[in-house]
Amino acid sequence: MKRFTKILPILCVPVLLATAACSSTGNKEDTKNEVDTPVETLYTNAAAAMDAQNYREATRLFQEVERQHPYSEWAVRAELMAAYAQYSSMRYDEAILSLDRFVELHPGHKDIDYALYLKALCFYEQISDVARDQYMTDESLKAFDTLIRRFPDSRYTRDAILKRDLTLDHLAGKEMEIGRYYLTRGEINASINRFRVVVRDYQTTTHVPEALHRLVEAYITLGLTDEATRVAAVLGYNYPGSPWYEDTYELLDPAMRQKIMDERGFVDRTVDSLFKPN
Repeated sequence: MKRFTKILPILCVPVLLATAACSSTGNKEDTKNEVDTPVETLYTNAAAAMDAQNYREATRLFQEVERQHPYSEWAVRAELMAAYAQYSSMRYDEAILSLDRFVELHPGHKDIDYALYLKALCFYEQISDVARDQYMTDESLKAFDTLIRRFPDSRYTRDAILKRDLTLDHLAGKEMEIGRYYLTRGEINASINRFRVVVRDYQTTTHVPEALHRLVEAYITLGLTDEATRVAAVLGYNYPGSPWYEDTYELLDPAMRQKIMDERGFVDRTVDSLFKPN
């Protein structure tokens, strides 16, 4: 999947150097710290490397901030920026490990929501086409759900919801692809199972009208006209202007069409009604 977003580093704003010296807890009289690079120099150089899109060097320098000045305020900030540099250079596995470590070490940090969002993006931007394995899609969905559940008011949640919906649409597309494959091979029951998953689990996606149409097609193939008519009624009620309903209507015989037109034929025409016991 193409990179839909290029998030800005929220922590890469240069900090006044006048405050930098106060942030380091290093003891100048300590022999070890005499060979350390001043924290403000390291961080400023790392930020400059980010600006120059030299992400590997930025990662190294941010990690040096943490290594040389582990107890400073700068170290925590640098941890997250190192992960962002890894993300920016598409080293997603490294970024995910860094972000998991950040969340584990700093569970109460004010930027935990950002860390969760960045982790979700690491999975999201590895989503492949629907013909391939959907591990990254599943992981992306779980990561976005974690952010949305834990931080519903975060500045990143609105975008997370949008991307979660796109992720759900992608997963539904995968189910549809498999269902159509089974249908064309005459494995009707297997195709029905796939289409029902789309209708039941991905109701907010764009694939539901087609899934309902394919169910009608499959049920008619099996001679299950009552089931086909019931699904067609649900499709017509919920998606009356859909081209898929037009295609479905063409499949129905006059008796099935009349039953759909009869308002008393089906008391409940919601999508959920298809999964209620008869």
